Amino acid sequence: MAKRKKHNLQWIKETLELKEDHNWESKPGTRIFVAGRGALRFDVPEDWHFEPDTKSFRFLDKKPPNDDCRLEASFNLLPPGNWAEFPLVSLLKKTIREEKRNVIERGEVIQLKRQTARIVWSQIKFIDPQENREAYSRIAIGLGSGVQCLITFDYWADDAERLIPVWETVMESLVLGLYIRDPRTGFAFPD
Repeated sequence: MAKRKKHNLQWIKETLELKEDHNWESKPGTRIFVAGRGALRFDVPEDWHFEPDTKSFRFLDKKPPNDDCRLEASFNLLPPGNWAEFPLVSLLKKTIREEKRNVIERGEVIQLKRQTARIVWSQIKFIDPQENREAYSRIAIGLGSGVQCLITFDYWADDAERLIPVWETVMESLVLGLYIRDPRTGFAFPD
């Protein structure tokens, strides 16, 4: 049985009953987030609050205003072309360099290679002006299978031990452009 809840004019959240022999798998304590029928997929903590926005999706550890972190993701479908040489590292370095927040530390660029995607990410540490408190912002750019994604994760420095594993799970489970024919089974194209 499907339930539809329209959040705005662009996104529709749909809950489907999975078939017994479904192919979906995630780590214990997480749920699978899929956007665009498989254009973007990753795992998030199962008890986190979900908020769709006009052009992105947000996951918060608690319902606002009690949240302590924000994981936000967006994706674009790319026109056909040779994206294999697109300079992801340079783009990320430029993004980090041009950061407007009160940055006190910049991290190294980490590169992840998947069979069909390239992912780069880094972090900054900054002082939040409203709370006068140290915080981190992690930024990932992924490119593969005709999809480009941007994922950001903002959290307080004193929550790092609790929240870094969330980022690691997102990065480990991130898949781009693996389209799902029937979401109740989880089988990708072509079956």
